Amino acid sequence: MSFINFAAREINCKIVYYGAGLGGKTTNLQYIFDKTADKQKGKMISLATETDRTLFFDFLPLDLGTVRGFKTRFHLYTVPGQVFYDASRKLILRGVDGVVFVADSQQERMDANVEALENLHDNLKEHGYDFAKIPYVLQLNKRDLPNAMAVEQLKKDLSKKAEPVFEAVAFQGQGVFETLKEVARQVLVELKKG
Repeated sequence: MSFINFAAREINCKIVYYGAGLGGKTTNLQYIFDKTADKQKGKMISLATETDRTLFFDFLPLDLGTVRGFKTRFHLYTVPGQVFYDASRKLILRGVDGVVFVADSQQERMDANVEALENLHDNLKEHGYDFAKIPYVLQLNKRDLPNAMAVEQLKKDLSKKAEPVFEAVAFQGQGVFETLKEVARQVLVELKKG
């Protein structure tokens, strides 16, 4: 659902970071924002609750080159992790071009991961998206923690369509840009088809 601005010769793409609360979605965007050159990024807007959790979205336009003479601009969003903000999750998914599911690798967060993944499927379906066709990456975050589950078990439990999987420690930047580059690559492949 990319938005094409013919006057500015720009294609605007939307990537949404989805997952359970406190899994590292905002940390991914914050790291990308901090490490991206000023001329390549716009303003980051972050709306949070008193507990410092993302309530609505983070927004980060990121220029990643051109397609057929049009500049591509990626807008990165996170959804609120808490399920009771489902209306916001649905709204943020509208017009999405690619999704990164950020999974918390801790055993005790597995139920929350599964619930968020099912919620993602439901909300994409409600917007008329086919999960099998949408650009999608699974990021296994918090790999540095002592109670992190084995990668193979996480893949078995959370992988849904042989999607690329990246291990990450978002606050250190490990796996953050690799995840973004892969989902952006998939989105650009889809753009070039159309």
